[in-house]
Amino acid sequence: MMTPKQKTEREEVLNVAHHDYERGLTVRANFKLNNRETSTDLVQDTFVKTWKYLVKGGKIDVMKAFLYHILNNLIVDEYRKRKTMSLDGLLEKGYEPHADDASESLFNFLDRRRAILLIESLPEKYKKVMRLRFKQVLSLKEISLITGQTKNTIAVQLHRGLEKLKELYNHV
Repeated sequence: MMTPKQKTEREEVLNVAHHDYERGLTVRANFKLNNRETSTDLVQDTFVKTWKYLVKGGKIDVMKAFLYHILNNLIVDEYRKRKTMSLDGLLEKGYEPHADDASESLFNFLDRRRAILLIESLPEKYKKVMRLRFKQVLSLKEISLITGQTKNTIAVQLHRGLEKLKELYNHV
């Protein structure tokens, strides 16, 4: 059984881990599953499993690696759960595919990909912050810590970078 002090220490470790890694875990899960709700659920399950492991007295050397390992296993389990259905089966249940939805999501994907590729064409001072913001999905605060610039400076560079990116996007 855990003492109250041990429980408090483990809660603090998990709270810090949640604060530090929850966003990155969610981005990874969403990238792999392409479903925001399921991704959020899997990230929460990751922290629940980690808490259960800590309560049982488990020792975690590298929290980030442990969390990503658990999440990856949950993602694999989710892939295994998915059952494919035939189009005939879906039509019998009343599903009617809409070509507009599929083509719109494809265009959105291709437009996003094109925009990310165009970031490399920006001047260096905008390129770095744009990569950090849109490729690595970091917050202004995180970018500020990495670059050593104020959040206001980062916000201005992002705004100007977006304007230049829009110009490039519309001319290509």
